[in-house]
Amino acid sequence: MVTDTFDVVVLGHGIAGLSAAVSAMQHGAKVAVLERAPSEESGGCTRYTEAFLRLKSETELSDDFDEEMAEVASANPDPTLVNEMASAQSSWGNIVRAMSATDPEYLATFSREAVPTISWLKSFGIRFIPTHLPQITCRDDTPMITPSGGGAAMLEALTRTALEGGVKFFYETTGRSLIEDESGKIVGLRAVGRHNVRVDLSACAVVLASGGFEGSPEMLARYVGPGSANIRPIARGAHYNRGEGIRMAFEVGAAASGDFGKYHSTPIDERSGRTEAKVLIFPFGIVVNRRGRRFVDEGSGADYNNYDRVCHAIQTQPNGIGYMILDARIDDIPSYMKAVFTDQPPIRAESIAEMAGKLGLSPSVLEETVQAFNQACRPGTFVPSRADGLRTVGLELPKSNWARSIEKPPFIAYPIIPSGIITFGGVKTNARAEVVNADGDCIPGLYAAGAMVGVYYRRYPAATSVLRGATFGRIAGESAAKASLADGVRKTRGARVASAAGA
Repeated sequence: MVTDTFDVVVLGHGIAGLSAAVSAMQHGAKVAVLERAPSEESGGCTRYTEAFLRLKSETELSDDFDEEMAEVASANPDPTLVNEMASAQSSWGNIVRAMSATDPEYLATFSREAVPTISWLKSFGIRFIPTHLPQITCRDDTPMITPSGGGAAMLEALTRTALEGGVKFFYETTGRSLIEDESGKIVGLRAVGRHNVRVDLSACAVVLASGGFEGSPEMLARYVGPGSANIRPIARGAHYNRGEGIRMAFEVGAAASGDFGKYHSTPIDERSGRTEAKVLIFPFGIVVNRRGRRFVDEGSGADYNNYDRVCHAIQTQPNGIGYMILDARIDDIPSYMKAVFTDQPPIRAESIAEMAGKLGLSPSVLEETVQAFNQACRPGTFVPSRADGLRTVGLELPKSNWARSIEKPPFIAYPIIPSGIITFGGVKTNARAEVVNADGDCIPGLYAAGAMVGVYYRRYPAATSVLRGATFGRIAGESAAKASLADGVRKTRGARVASAAGA
């Protein structure tokens, strides 16, 4: 058994956890970080992401930042409670404090602190460069920034800073439960290391930052529902995200927040083991299931959320797989390969019947599906860079944009499945990153940040997850450090008083 004592213990080594650790260290706390993965694979999804950030520049949020975050902050809330939430927070009843909706102060804090957090990250040597989302169709081509070197560069800089500041790391160590004292305050964390060795760490404050549950088949089945076994974590790091932090918080009474039935996804090549083997050109063809039938509007919109819509539909199909089929006119789009990230070549065929054979589908059914689709296409101007309104006519399941007949060989196909990038459900915190219980009160000594904090409903506003993790990780670390140091002062004073009384 391993035991030790710290001011602040952080569970998780991604952008939220490392931001919390460094922030707490900077505010004078003795800090430990627990991470399930070995050091070379640490960092969860952050290590593998490009880390797009929804800012026009290092000093400016995107023009739609506040609007986008407000739009996804709840789902059909009681308008009476929403009106009450608009009043002074001190007047809120417990039902409002604990309601499963993101409160305005949290959103305002995110908006206000995001840019200062970028400046803070730059102080560790992280550089940011302008970028755009890697897609051909984009509603407004929103400019963004990304760290040079992606999420891995952020982890490297923060880890180096943490080590230089004396933060202690426990790798291959998985959190199991929180430790409460008799008053209900969190005073430590129980974990297990390699070979099932127990690790008990005492602390004045604990920051949970262990991500969502993309790597937990059990939690996906419980919350996302039928077909969830068909979802593959987007990258190796996501396999480590198994929801322990969320479960541990619930065990001590934390309130739930976020949309537990939804997740952010992009279609990936079923054959590839590459990180983020995305294939994003499906809007320019059709997608069929194992029965050879279309099941989704492939061109429902020129926005980032079209990826989620298609993936959620694939999830419930037989074996959770779809087959993207296009013809030779994909070459009319010179830049289309910038939206293909798989390391596997497309499946090629000179006829639809031949393609069906290569995909293991019924040739007659696939030919019927393609023929019906082609007959429903109408003349018009094909514009791949925006929603062009080139739609089918007469199909029970329409295609709303980019509907061109599939008739020019050679034909190409990719087998695609849904990926698990970010789960939306998690625990509720306030703007200071304090975890709130089911009655709306703060759980003393417990903080949380990153993807395990439930904020999003129905859809994911692109390029906000890493930014949110860094922003509230920094806040959580500062809040936890200040609380732990204040707690230490109180204990010291109490010991002095007791000693004086004894004298």
